Amino acid sequence: MTIRVAIVDDQALMRDGFTMILGAQPDIDVVGDAENGRLGVELCQRTCPDVVLMDIRMPVLDGIEATKLISADQRCDTKVLVLTTFDLDEYVYGAMRAGASGYLLKDTPAKELVAAVRVIEAGDALLSPSVTKRLIEEFAAQPEPTSVAAALPDDLTDREHEALELLAHGLSNREIAAAMFVGEATAKTHVSRLLTKLGVRDRVQAVVLAYETGVVRPGAAPR
Repeated sequence: MTIRVAIVDDQALMRDGFTMILGAQPDIDVVGDAENGRLGVELCQRTCPDVVLMDIRMPVLDGIEATKLISADQRCDTKVLVLTTFDLDEYVYGAMRAGASGYLLKDTPAKELVAAVRVIEAGDALLSPSVTKRLIEEFAAQPEPTSVAAALPDDLTDREHEALELLAHGLSNREIAAAMFVGEATAKTHVSRLLTKLGVRDRVQAVVLAYETGVVRPGAAPR
């Protein structure tokens, strides 16, 4: 099955480079590119790509606002993979809140970029290690949450709470399975049910919610 990708970046050289890298893959089809967020939103509305590579700092409409509009469009199930030059970009947190499913640096090797597109299209989420660190630092600067119970569903089981905590520390399904002493398929089921109950689209959004509600604290190790 072909993965349809759109590219939004204000630098023509970057757009051409991403198109060349992704277009060379037999399972990826680049359906178009745009030079700013506004044109990127219009491109996604016309083509409904599976994944859009989104720059952050662009004229007319930046990547954060463009991501919000694309994520809110119920007609297309387009997932946003944010790419930026800056590993300490102040918009990391904003991108996650806006609905991005992944965040990578533009100096990511071509092979890893291709893998990231496939991961995002498959419905998983992806953050580079330096971006994860930046995201946690952002949460650390936020005020203490006033009420955990007010933000989380009442019907979360103890196992789902445990899965959420492990998820928020960046563990994969295999690592979650080992920590919970269950099979990988069982861990995957726990995570899937957790995302459904939380009403979030993917793991990134679950991580954001876990930190916002105080389920985990920056710097704390998994229990």
